[in-house]
Parts: sequence; C-alpha cells; structure tokens
Amino acid sequence: MYFHALLRVSLVLALLRLGFAQTIVVDGQVINADEHTVAPAFVAVDASSSNATADLFPGETHQLTDAVLANLTNLGLTNIILFGFADPATAANQSIIGPCKTFPGEFVVFPGQITNRVFDLLLGGSLIQTKPFASPCYSDYGNQDAAKCAEITSHWMDDSFIHTNDPTSINAILFEGTSCVPHTVNPYALNCSIGAYPTMSVNVTTVSQIQLAINMARSLNLRLVVKNTGHDYGAKSTGAGALSLWTHNMKDIRYYEDYEEGSYKGPAFKMGAGVQVFEAYQAAHKHNLTIVGAEGKTVGLTGGYILGGGHSPLSSLYGMAADQVLSMELVTADGRFVTASETSNPELFWALRGGGGSTYGVVTSMVIKAFPEIPVTTMSFSLSSGDDISPDQFWQAVRAYFEDFPKYTDAGTYAHFNLNATSGNYVWDMAPWFAPNMSKLELQNLTAPFFKAVGDIGLDLKPVYQEYTNFYEAWDESFPLELWGSNLARYGSRLFPRENWENPTILSSTFDAIRYVVDGGGVVSAYNVAAAPKSGYPDSAVNPAWRKTVLHAIDIIAWTQDMYTELITIWSNVLTSDWGTRWRAVSPNSGAYLSESDYIEPDFQHSFWGDKYGRLYELKKKLDPWSVFYAQNAVGSEDWEMSDYIFGNLPSQNSRLCLRGTNPSQQNKIQVAH
Repeated sequence: MYFHALLRVSLVLALLRLGFAQTIVVDGQVINADEHTVAPAFVAVDASSSNATADLFPGETHQLTDAVLANLTNLGLTNIILFGFADPATAANQSIIGPCKTFPGEFVVFPGQITNRVFDLLLGGSLIQTKPFASPCYSDYGNQDAAKCAEITSHWMDDSFIHTNDPTSINAILFEGTSCVPHTVNPYALNCSIGAYPTMSVNVTTVSQIQLAINMARSLNLRLVVKNTGHDYGAKSTGAGALSLWTHNMKDIRYYEDYEEGSYKGPAFKMGAGVQVFEAYQAAHKHNLTIVGAEGKTVGLTGGYILGGGHSPLSSLYGMAADQVLSMELVTADGRFVTASETSNPELFWALRGGGGSTYGVVTSMVIKAFPEIPVTTMSFSLSSGDDISPDQFWQAVRAYFEDFPKYTDAGTYAHFNLNATSGNYVWDMAPWFAPNMSKLELQNLTAPFFKAVGDIGLDLKPVYQEYTNFYEAWDESFPLELWGSNLARYGSRLFPRENWENPTILSSTFDAIRYVVDGGGVVSAYNVAAAPKSGYPDSAVNPAWRKTVLHAIDIIAWTQDMYTELITIWSNVLTSDWGTRWRAVSPNSGAYLSESDYIEPDFQHSFWGDKYGRLYELKKKLDPWSVFYAQNAVGSEDWEMSDYIFGNLPSQNSRLCLRGTNPSQQNKIQVAH
C-alpha cells in the first residue's frame, strides 16, 4: 500500500510541476509547445513490417515508438509522462490513482486544459470535445439550430447512417440515460446534458492515435470506450466521463486475389476497423465475390460485430463472420501494436474471434476470407389472425414452420421472421426467407411439405419469391435500414439447440415458450440459422452454443412514455425474470448471443461463452491487468460495478465505474441498509 501511495503522490507532483503551460525545451530555451513546434507523435514504419501476409494500411504505419517518446521526453514536453508504454508482466495489481475510474474534474490533469492541449498536439489535432448529437435541439451547448434539430428529429429512429456518422451517438440510449434526445423521443426533456456520453473522443485514423489514447487512459485510470458505429444492444461504446476512440473513419479496403495465410489460400479482403457492412458487401460485389457479414447495413463489420462472433444470412452455409478472419492488427492495453493470427499471438487470435469487443485491444484492421458470388432466392409472406383466420389456425401454421428448422439450416437457408400480437391480432411476418445458392424451384421443393401442411389447415400464405443472380442485390433489397435509438424497450435472446427438435415433447415446450412471450405482449424477432457448416469451422472463442443452434430468438418488451416508473420497472423485469427464465428452462445447456442479449443476462459468462470463459478470463487478466478495457457483460466485467441503476437493476452507464465492492455510492447504500 505504501508503494502505491508513493507512486500516486510522485505522479501528481510531477504533473502539477509540469501542468501550468505546455512547453518544450530547445537548446536550453523554454518555448511554447504548439502545432508549430511539436509534430504529431509518430514515426512511419515500413508497411511490410506486419507479421501477417498483408501489408499495413497507411494509417497503420504511423506508430508511436519508444524512440518517439524518448525524443519528446528529452525535449521536456509537458506531461509526456502520461503517454509511455507499460508492461503487463510488471503491472501493479491496483491503480495508483484509486479503485474507481477517474471522473472529470477530480484529478488535477483530467480533463485539464494543458493535458488536453498536449494530447491534441500529439494526436495531430484529432481530439473532439463531446457535443451530444441532439444538442442542436437545446441551448445548453451554444449550438441550438432549429433546422438542424428538425433534421435530426425527423430521422432519429429510421436513419442509422446519421448516428453512425456521429462520434458519440449510440443505439442503446436507455442505458446511456436518455440525456440528450429530441422531444419526440422524450417529450418531457427540458435540457441536453452529456450524460453517459464520453467527455471527449479521438477521431482515429492512425495507430499512433490509439496508442496515445490507451497510454493516457491507463496512466490516469480513465474509463476508455471504443465506438465504431454504436449498434450494440448493451451500450458498450459509451460511458460517463470516458475517453472514446472513434474508429469509424478507418475505411481502407484492399483486395487480394490469391491470398495466403496459414492454411488458407484464396481471395481475401483486408478491411479497416471503420468499414461498415454495406461498404464491405459493395467491395466484394465489385470483384464478383461474397463475404460473410451482417444483415444490418450500417453495422461495423470489423468492430464489435466480428469480435462478438457475428451471425449472417450466410451463416448456415459458411459459419460465423468470426470464422472467416485470417489475421487482425490491433493495439493492446500496454499500448503496443501487434498482429494476431494463427502464427502470431495465436492465443490472442483465438480470443478475439468471439471473445467480444472492448476487451483485449482496439482492432485497426482484419483480413477476411471471400467466397465466389452465388445466386440467392428469397421468399416472403405475412399472416394475421382475424375474421377469416382463427388464433388456432395461426399458431398451427407457425408450428408447421417450426417443425423442420434443422432441415432448412442443413440446406443452407436463413430466415428472419417476426411474431407479435401488439395490434390485437396475431401477426407473423417472414422478412425474408433467404436461400443462398438456391433457385426458386429448389426453395419451393425444400418448403413444399410446410406449405402442404399450411394448406391442410385451410390457409394460403401467398408467398412472394424473388430470384437474384448475386448475394449483394438480394441482401440490399431484402433487408431495410435498421431502426435506432428508442428508450422504450429492452431486448433479450436465446440460442435454441438442434437437440430440442429431436424430442417432440421438448420441441412442444420450446414452441410454447416462444408463444408465451407473444401472448404476454412481447415481440419475437427470430432467425432460423445455424453456424456449424459442413466444411467445418476453426477453434475460437465463439460461443459453443452457436454450433448447436437452429434458432436465434430475440424477445422484446416495450412500454410507453406515459407509464409510471414503477410500472415500467415491473414490465422491464418481466423480460429477464419471466420470459428469459422460460426460455432458459427449455434450453438449459445452451446460451445467448452476446451482441443481441439481455443487458442483465444471468450468468452471462456461461451464457455467452460456455466452457470457454475460464480461458478468456485468464487471458484478460494476463494482457490487461490494469483493466484498461471494460464493457457491460464483457470478459472480466464482473470485477466492476456502476454506482447507479435504472429501474433499480439496470446498471446506468451515466454513473461511476469502480472495482466491485469499492464504489462509494454502493457502500453508502449498504451502510444505510444496515
């Protein structure tokens, strides 16, 4: 304890001594450090220096090195002590600043004007002070603009592009605190505050910028978050008082016609961390190729999507998106830039493919397998109960569809369907049934028994078929732009295993559990998909439950703005304690998909990673003993806790993050309880 206290005092004194103005010393003269006297802190390395086959992108050649830091130290640059590298092997077990992540204003240099100025100089001017995306609707940030507010308001829910193009806007605004939204989202809002949005962001285009940010965050014990697009259900890319790395603009794409890495030989793409699914698919289509990516257009392909596993319209054929990765470039918690592949840091490579984002490092690029272009047939239909269709007929038809889920995924198909009764009638939308590498006739033959069964019930679904010559056009026309940014709903999910279809009694229980959610007022948005292709799949951290599933089902519970908080709390709890309990009961040996899951998933370690969690946790402690990287339900997150909760049990990202058991707010509550 004495050693850690002494280190803390020494660091504070050093920063205080250096912190009154940013300066350097040249030929014995103290001069101001500014953009004319201090260049961005990087050296350009050879593009071929990667341990992967693919050369580095231009931004990846710009790296912070020991030599660069030594030069700045020799020049006496103010606060340069903050930006040095670290060694996990000699890391202290506890932060020298304290058990809680540093909050703005509580420590002399964060977010001090001098530190920010030096940081921005070293970054090359890429530091962004946060103004929440909806701030033009209010006067709080001095940028009120009625026209801009009207534009934001009109597209808040239906245009994810505007949010992914913003440094801090995220999808999961409920857990952020709904601190700055248009009045259509919260009609009771009186002002705009920063809430859980990060204090500042780095507009990342180079490796050196990531290294500088990680090193400063580690030195000052800052909360560090990473935002690519902000799609995640669990608000992983935001946090009160945080420094954020915004990787969205790392958009480089390079095609390799005949790529070799490890045992793979064939077409591949190297893609930067900011490449979104629509951009990746366009690039592949240009070369008459297909890659495994998400359904959602604005999802970041090489960010949290792949790091979390990544299911795809092509998963029944080729497996998870993470299965296609050949190598990654990333910056780890010690600030070093490394390659992860089968031959370079293989244990890290294993963990990155499915172990989750914001956990082991900040990825700058990935090399991904590509496949030949294939034709696709889609089929859609809709069924509603009502005057002509009874509830019994409706559910008999849905059950007829459920019967053959394993057969459909074995054939390589993928289906996204929705079930609800929110209008008063039961509604089933097939949106769509997606059949890669199949003709219309082949899809009709595959589904003939289902349609016969529906006909025997006395129904005609009137399916609409569409044939495409390539995946890109089928995907582009079949899946609409994803919705965004509601604070009036929560989501959960479950991966239902193939074995449930091998026992009629268990299948009936599974079906009843799905219907229970719909009858209870919820929405089920589900995928008939598998991730165990006949060609096999690599050993990785992907949830083993994915290799056994034929149904990934999401349950959604929603409420209205005018509900009392007490009623919303009860309704919100139904998702986890009632619906989730029933789904887990019929699939006790399975799990859930971490990127589309309950924010407070019980036993998330087993649910998201099964028997792989111990290995992942051990590696987390080895590579990041400082806990530089944290995210809700990420590996190692059980060691931390937020100070405040929404509805009593949902950790609020708009609160303080501390090591579990050390949070002052929680300790005060325990004392009051006693």
